[in-house]
This record gives sequence, structure tokens and C-alpha cells, in this order.
Amino acid sequence: MLARPRRSGQGAYARIYAVVRRIPRGRVATYGQVAELAGLAGHARQVGYALHALRDGTVVPWHRVINAAGAVSLRSASGDELTQRQLLEAEGVGFDLRGRVRLSAVRWRPRGLLSRPP
Repeated sequence: MLARPRRSGQGAYARIYAVVRRIPRGRVATYGQVAELAGLAGHARQVGYALHALRDGTVVPWHRVINAAGAVSLRSASGDELTQRQLLEAEGVGFDLRGRVRLSAVRWRPRGLLSRPP
């Protein structure tokens, strides 16, 4: 019998970080997409918790994960949304007047992992 993937703890976080590290510059993924690729389908919030747990100066490109509407999610720390947007814009990701990206143009579509959109 196969073991079910753990939905919490360091093992789950490590899988989430491994997926996020694969998102290339100029591309984004949604929380739900990362969860699915990490074997945690239906647990998009777990991705948010994992990214929130990252320390300053991390090499994990957390800024490339956005919400399903194509927008930067609100953060508990003031100014983090602006930082995320600036990092994405520096990579060539454009935002419309509503503060959203066009997911059809910049969503990461990985090869070798699950490739269907969430």
C-alpha cells in the first residue's frame, strides 16, 4: 500500500520549496498549482503557510507564486505586496490596471511534472 503524502510539516514544505525553485524567471504559478505539483492537491493554503515560513534572504523565489485571480495576495507585513510586485516586474511580468497578471501569458507550464492547469 502506498503512503499518502503528508499535508503538513517539513516534508510537505520541502516539496513545496522544490516546486517553487523550478519556476523560471518571468513566469508565475498559483498557490493551487504549486500545491498540486507538490502532491498536496486541494491544499493551496499550505503553500501560503510554507512561503510565509521562509526566512529573509532565501533563495526560494517565493515572489513567483500568486493567487488564482492572477494577483499578488495580501500579506501580514505592510509593503510585502509591493515588494513582490516589484520583483515580478523586474523579471518582465506585467500587471494590468487592476493589479493582475495575464495568467494565460505568464503561467509556468512545467514539463516532466503535472502539466495541466489547475
